[in-house]
Amino acid sequence: MTNSVPTFKLHPPAQPPHLLTRPRLLRRLDAATEPVVVVSAPAGAGKTVLLTEWSRGLAAHGECAWLTLDAYDNVPGRLWAGIVRALHEARPTLPARPDSDEWTLDAWLEEILPSLVAGPGEAGPLTLILDGLESITDADAVRGLGDFLTRLPQGFRIVLSTRHLPGRPLPALRARGLTVELDQHDLAFTLEEAEAVLTDLLGSAPSPDTATALHEATEGWAAGLSIMGRTLARSANKADVEGNLARGRHAVTEYLATEVLYRLTTEQRRFLLRTSVLDELSAGPCQALAGDRAGVLLHELARTVQLLVPVAAVPSAYRHHRALSTLLSDVLTSKGPDTVGSLHRSAGQWYSRQGETTAAVRHWVLGGDESAAVASILGAWEKAISAGRRAEVSHWLDLLPPRTVAADARLCVVAAMAALSGGAPEKARRWLEVARLRQTGPETVGDGSTVSDAAAVAQAVACCLEGEILTAEHLGESAVAGTMPLTSWRALASTARGAAMLWTSRYEEAEALLGEATRDAHAAGHSLALVRALGFRAMSALLAGRHEPARVLSDEALEAAATAGLSRHFVAVSAYIGRAGVLVEEGQVEEAERVLADGEAALAGAPRAGGEPHVRALCHFTRARLESARHNADAARVAREAAERAADRCESPGVLTDLLGRLGKESMVAPAVPGPQDLSLGERRVLRALCGPLTLREIASELYVSHNTVKTQVRAIFRKLGAHDRSGAVARARECGVL
Repeated sequence: MTNSVPTFKLHPPAQPPHLLTRPRLLRRLDAATEPVVVVSAPAGAGKTVLLTEWSRGLAAHGECAWLTLDAYDNVPGRLWAGIVRALHEARPTLPARPDSDEWTLDAWLEEILPSLVAGPGEAGPLTLILDGLESITDADAVRGLGDFLTRLPQGFRIVLSTRHLPGRPLPALRARGLTVELDQHDLAFTLEEAEAVLTDLLGSAPSPDTATALHEATEGWAAGLSIMGRTLARSANKADVEGNLARGRHAVTEYLATEVLYRLTTEQRRFLLRTSVLDELSAGPCQALAGDRAGVLLHELARTVQLLVPVAAVPSAYRHHRALSTLLSDVLTSKGPDTVGSLHRSAGQWYSRQGETTAAVRHWVLGGDESAAVASILGAWEKAISAGRRAEVSHWLDLLPPRTVAADARLCVVAAMAALSGGAPEKARRWLEVARLRQTGPETVGDGSTVSDAAAVAQAVACCLEGEILTAEHLGESAVAGTMPLTSWRALASTARGAAMLWTSRYEEAEALLGEATRDAHAAGHSLALVRALGFRAMSALLAGRHEPARVLSDEALEAAATAGLSRHFVAVSAYIGRAGVLVEEGQVEEAERVLADGEAALAGAPRAGGEPHVRALCHFTRARLESARHNADAARVAREAAERAADRCESPGVLTDLLGRLGKESMVAPAVPGPQDLSLGERRVLRALCGPLTLREIASELYVSHNTVKTQVRAIFRKLGAHDRSGAVARARECGVL
């Protein structure tokens, strides 16, 4: 057998006409001092073009040997005949036999390897570039090359260019610091380089949007950029940007089909097609779609194709390169919608079993099984809300087809609870109104409550978040009666009612109800409700003058918040206030500053309507006390004014009126005894309505005015009568003869 080596394999191929020099990569190659250089990237990444340009400088000084490898070289004899011939092409004086026709193990060990390891001698350093190393898979050939790499003599450097992630002996060489590696991320064109390539191909600079779109679509992949650019350059209608881009994407998929897809085995192609519906490739979901060998095939293709991109945050997980994803999607779609839908449903089943709701819902929807998607959300939303992951729940709902949420009363309640968790009570109320209209029967949602009972709880929580504590107490009472003990719904209802009692200075009643809420939240495993209940208990103890319980409860609340990842959620603010308030009382100003700053940071992350205006006001009040303790009058005044503005948003300021009065009593004038002349006609009408059982919304409806108008009038009534709550206002008015 003759091991002749064609001359064309011994020289780099001709460069493409539109070549963009890669100075940042050339500098890295020039700076490399390691004996083994590995350039590993998928087809079309620009490996050969880069090394051809780099080799020109070396070849001019007789320092570079080149060998292009292909399947013909995948036997030891041909491989080493080619290597020896390439070396002699650059250095005719090297002591090896390029004309040897037979390769044997003895010849390799006794003649070829020793002669190569002898090194370039006094002739100076020598670089050997092996382009296309992925063609060499024969075990003996790979072993022989490994032996050579581990014994490279001084002054000898080998550059390996391959489409595969190289194996033995590269890991050992890497561990010894003997390799430098350039991978697909290094070879990917930056946006600036992509703009330069496109400018050269098009003859003028592309628009920023076009350049960005092409760079993102190809992820800087050299072949993709060049193909897309040439397609745009050949287009007769330059204005048809979308059409040109579509033709460019089609040309890219044709390239990938011939250079990648059709070179794979039938089993490998089947694997890629069936798993193309996945956003993330890992062993579990791949096995669900492609069979038991999926894990093996995944790692095999990740090594050999390199268009499966590692997901940095997840070990052993990959995603499709965008260009490959487009090709696989086109091929799979051509097999019919039933195939695509079936694969999505199989993926949905697997992700549902794993509790990965986002992926499950996405696949159920794409697979056309809307009911399964809804079931996944209904089974997972409460746990997510409990952990403060309301954005996830909102995302799940957004994945459903339009109008699906509004057509299902249960999903409307879920959307409302997600809005409340994010501090958006008005949005929650809109969803609750839709739920009321959509309710068709005794459907349950969450922890066993009917839609109507769950909606009542959500309404009570919304009232708290908007400062409507009188309405919250009224709704909370019925909500508590309509929910089962030891459930999250009961915990939320009890907390809403307990908070209303707290703000109206009924501390003992508040503690009793909030204690029940704590028990129920613990039993239901609802972290959000637990932190909220404990925080309010801490504030109740603080306002009642029981500092030690306030310290214990606030510490417990903050620990629960930290454990659940809720330390920056607005529900934790009350715990920070309780702790800071105790520290101010004890004179520990610096520690109080640290704790209160954390509370203010959590409050700043909530919408203005979130966190309740009462809580906001008390937070500013605590800041005012802290600044007063520091003798910083200006800062204390600013904080007090902020507290007053927050209190003005409350339906009934309650205890805030007393607190703010004591804070600045040195500058306040004792209020005059109110008389009938102090109340406007509208305020008197509202005052008479307060004697009955109607909520403020119901009073507004009866009087044909807006809810906000009634709230404003109630605040004015409380202020003029020096009352903190509804019953106090009525009693005071009767005492003064107003009623």
